[in-house]
Amino acid sequence: MFRLSQENPDDIWDVEYLFDLSFAPGREALSSYRLREGIAPVADLCLVARDVDGTVGGAIRYWPVVIGEERWPALLLGPVAVHPTHQGEGLGALLIKESMARAKELGWTRVILVGDAPYYSRFGFAKADFLTFPPPTNPDRLLYHALQEGAFDGVSGLIGKADQASVFSR
Repeated sequence: MFRLSQENPDDIWDVEYLFDLSFAPGREALSSYRLREGIAPVADLCLVARDVDGTVGGAIRYWPVVIGEERWPALLLGPVAVHPTHQGEGLGALLIKESMARAKELGWTRVILVGDAPYYSRFGFAKADFLTFPPPTNPDRLLYHALQEGAFDGVSGLIGKADQASVFSR
């Protein structure tokens, strides 16, 4: 049994440890981290899953980004991680479903991520041929999901770093 809660400042070391444990060394060299530098995550969507003992079993974060010259606001999902001792228990799916439901309730309309299509397709993600992610990124791993019907109609281009104003205009 896990309890989901919004990540708070006291969680940062546990969450960072989990991300370090779950991802290859040098994860912060990925192009997605360039889009996150100097920008705060969307706090309402950053969730932590704790077991009955209070140990972090999983975590998810979202970051604001913009798309194309029009600077369409979107969310960048990730990272999401589950402790190796809890993988295969559905915790990652719970974090994704709950956080995306919250994003929709808060008025966000677009979510993108870099990940494995076979895994994320069950949450409604599809390959984003009309979007470009900063290199080096395998374009086959760039995925999108519309939280509102038509949210990606006419939206295309390079995914870029948000500014503070982008965070508040969904």
